[in-house]
Amino acid sequence: MTHLLRPRRRTVLAGSAAAGLLAATGLRPAFAQQAQGAVRLRLLETTDIHVHVHPYDYYRDKPDDTMGLAKTASLVAQARAEVPNSLLFDNGDYLQGNPMGDWVAYKRGMKVGDTHPVMLGMRALGYDAATVGNHEFNYGLDILDRTLAGANFPIVCANIFKGAAAASPRGDRTLLKPYAILDRTVVDGAGERHPLKIGVIGVTPPQIMVWDSAHLAGKVDTRDIVDAVAAWVPEMREAGADVVVLLSHSGIGSLRRVERAENASLAVAQAVKGIDAIFTGHSHLVFPGVPALGGEGIDAAKGTLAGVPSAMAGFWGSHLGIIDLDLQREGGRWRVLAATAEARPIFRRDGRDIVPLAQPDPNVLAATRAEHEATLAYVRQPVGKITAPINSYFALVADDPSVQIVSQAQIWYVEQMLKGGPYAGLPILSAAAPFKAGGRAGADYFTDVPAGDIAIKHVADLYLYPNTVRAVKITGAQVKEWLERSVGIFRRIRPEATEQALIDDGFPSFNFDVIDGVTYAVDLTQPPRYDGQGNLANPGAHRIVDLRFDGKPIDPARDFVVATNNYRAGGGGNFPGADGKTIILEAPDTNRDALVRYIAEKGTIDPSADGNWRFAPIPNATNVVFDSGPEAHKHVGGMKKIALVGPGANGFTKYRIDLS
Repeated sequence: MTHLLRPRRRTVLAGSAAAGLLAATGLRPAFAQQAQGAVRLRLLETTDIHVHVHPYDYYRDKPDDTMGLAKTASLVAQARAEVPNSLLFDNGDYLQGNPMGDWVAYKRGMKVGDTHPVMLGMRALGYDAATVGNHEFNYGLDILDRTLAGANFPIVCANIFKGAAAASPRGDRTLLKPYAILDRTVVDGAGERHPLKIGVIGVTPPQIMVWDSAHLAGKVDTRDIVDAVAAWVPEMREAGADVVVLLSHSGIGSLRRVERAENASLAVAQAVKGIDAIFTGHSHLVFPGVPALGGEGIDAAKGTLAGVPSAMAGFWGSHLGIIDLDLQREGGRWRVLAATAEARPIFRRDGRDIVPLAQPDPNVLAATRAEHEATLAYVRQPVGKITAPINSYFALVADDPSVQIVSQAQIWYVEQMLKGGPYAGLPILSAAAPFKAGGRAGADYFTDVPAGDIAIKHVADLYLYPNTVRAVKITGAQVKEWLERSVGIFRRIRPEATEQALIDDGFPSFNFDVIDGVTYAVDLTQPPRYDGQGNLANPGAHRIVDLRFDGKPIDPARDFVVATNNYRAGGGGNFPGADGKTIILEAPDTNRDALVRYIAEKGTIDPSADGNWRFAPIPNATNVVFDSGPEAHKHVGGMKKIALVGPGANGFTKYRIDLS
């Protein structure tokens, strides 16, 4: 599984070449004014590409200027021209996330010697090193191994190991090399050349053992992020690293150390000495420059985490992370004198309009054109028909067909799988969530499938992830607690208050499970019973009211089967009743495959929501608002309690819902 090329020595740009660049471009980067012996080192990051190589939305089957490694590539070229001592890194989650990834994994396949289209694009850009994200494991270790074999740069990860854990991380048999030392030649402000050793270490969330247990259990295991980095950084320094760069496929998190935290970049910065720059990811956020990303130890203006220069470059190629380190040779070693960080975007919003700030790099497009065309052919294949449109514009505020059709398919599939077995007599419920519901991904991030032929691209749009079907056996009491965790997405509403926002924007929509097969109401005058991480926050609060099965109040002691996916059943999201111990069915098929088969067998689907959940009335709560997409107005007719307000922020449209 290990794949690591030997470090190569490279002159980034030196002497007359640097002078020629300045003359040709008119740029006067800061390194040109530095004294002899002072070097500006520019570190560049992409993260969470999720197979978005081309600026194209395969779900909507149209070009999209907000995404694409090919567009980020133009920013890379610009950044390299500004500061010639530059290195480019990727921070993980490049293997899964759009239909191109599924086409490779399920249709074309990855034979030994094949090169993944993401690697073709990355090779065209000349990366220096990368790490792996959690989604690299979604298709299993064989596909990951063959993908990484196509890289012509080192790929490192320090906290995944094979076999039993050693007494310390440095004794582990790591799946990949824990770090790499890159030998480079850099130039100072006077044009003098200097050797420089850049150490690069990577980490990924330990939760991969939950999220992809079917692929990983018994094969690999994980270490706590802070423990792994703290162990390996001293060895990197001992190996001669002049500069240490951490590729942390982990969100920022908190300053307080939490064992095996999913988001631990800030905790690493605080706890581990000897790191000069941190690239973060996983959370699909932009850092620095977003004031909302604040808190103890976080400087969103300067771009530092616990004083360490840091950057996070959004997702899908939306930004290029840049960290500049000014180095000075003193006493036989390099010292960082100053640092700056930024996240440079490929587009900006002008109201509802997208203004491109970068053009796609023709070399990256050419390197992956055949795979792009094959993906288009794949996603355009019809599998059935629908008699009415399916969209997710209002999936967070009302029972919705885009979620209903997934639940119908899951129940249909699990019924067949349990037939004749010990659980065949139990009632089957289904938990499903709206994956595309705006939020951080933007105003265009909604499902919108017209009536008529439904193709694979539409099915992939309804179910984004390559999860596999699971079923759990839980009690009626656990069903209620599962729903309590889910409805934490809503803010508390106070009667007769002025305008109030309904949705907690920090709560991911994929954790808003709707359970079909029961009926229930949501009382938003109560605070959420669980916090955003699934911890019991308000023990006396109960938002789920009038929970019924077969028209009668649910029996807390009765057993139910809930059809769901491997992520949720294995503990993803920290839902009551779903911790990996209640699983009774581990199906071989993906939820998306079950949906395709369901549609194909039925031939024609009449998509409609059954209205199994609703908001409990709140007197005088007539001024509650939420955001939806700019095309939502075409589908609001018939939703009597929802009214258009007008333009919202960042291209969204604001709506009012009457909860009275």
